[in-house]
Amino acid sequence: MAVRYFEGIGRRKSSTARVRVMNGSGLFLVNDKPVEEYFPRGGDLEEILSVWSSVEQDNNGFDVSVKVQGGGVTGQTGAVELGLARALVKMNPEWISMLRRGGHLTRDPRVKERKKPGLKRARKAPTYTKR
Repeated sequence: MAVRYFEGIGRRKSSTARVRVMNGSGLFLVNDKPVEEYFPRGGDLEEILSVWSSVEQDNNGFDVSVKVQGGGVTGQTGAVELGLARALVKMNPEWISMLRRGGHLTRDPRVKERKKPGLKRARKAPTYTKR
């Protein structure tokens, strides 16, 4: 018997997260680790779990499995949040308005700007000296 799941893909900066939500006992794994262990930084876990509170649910009745790669901690947190929100929309399309109101379904388009030739970084120029 195949396990039925709902999948959502989330991206942020250079991170990509594939989130699967299925019926279960409330297990939340990110790259085969518990979510508290993978995101130990304060605020990251609350940002991810705020998706559940937006739809006035808790994740006790659902197992969540996440594969995330690329980028840093902030990008991965945002990618998991977006992927979870998209998976919940596939699970119950009536939640789309609540998730959109909470800002969970909007992809954050900000990425690092490329370095330009002749500059130290994307916009920082070398110090000007008159003589």
